[in-house]
Amino acid sequence: MKAHSRSTSAFFIALLFGLSISGYTCAEKADRDKPLILEAEKVSVNDVQQVYDLNGQILLIKGTIVVTGEDGHIQVDPEGYEFVDVKGSQNTIASFRQRREGPEDEFMQGTANQVAYNAKTEILTLTGDANLKRLLNVQMLDQLRGWKIEYDDVKQYYRVTPPQDAKPDDLPLARAILSPRRKATLEK
Repeated sequence: MKAHSRSTSAFFIALLFGLSISGYTCAEKADRDKPLILEAEKVSVNDVQQVYDLNGQILLIKGTIVVTGEDGHIQVDPEGYEFVDVKGSQNTIASFRQRREGPEDEFMQGTANQVAYNAKTEILTLTGDANLKRLLNVQMLDQLRGWKIEYDDVKQYYRVTPPQDAKPDDLPLARAILSPRRKATLEK
């Protein structure tokens, strides 16, 4: 029983500090130059400050990026990078999907109570009952679950962390299913 507890703790610690993934694909670079399409029940635009507030059935599309939720805030910096923060509601979750660069149809897809995406750093943060999948066509390659998941697309790095008030008895608070990487992929 103690060996199982140690292995569970070791697994949790590995997830807490991060999981690095191999491969050379990253976010679709063409997304940067695509127009930002916003749909919601209510949209408030401050064109001077480049701030957009959205409420009710949000659909945000920018190239291959699709974000949904119920309450959202978008800020565009002077360089044109978007900072997106979208929340779900009691009845719906927030979601994020983006095609990854490369020859195959590979996607990152996540859901959570809150989705935050920084287009400048290419960091996705899913908070509250978070779930993140890496998909190739319809086949799941990687899946992570936890309270908070951070994904750095530039460094190809996952990190799953528990809530601050988590207790050791609550373990495991995070779970990962990671597909093996092919030797040919690693040698590119």
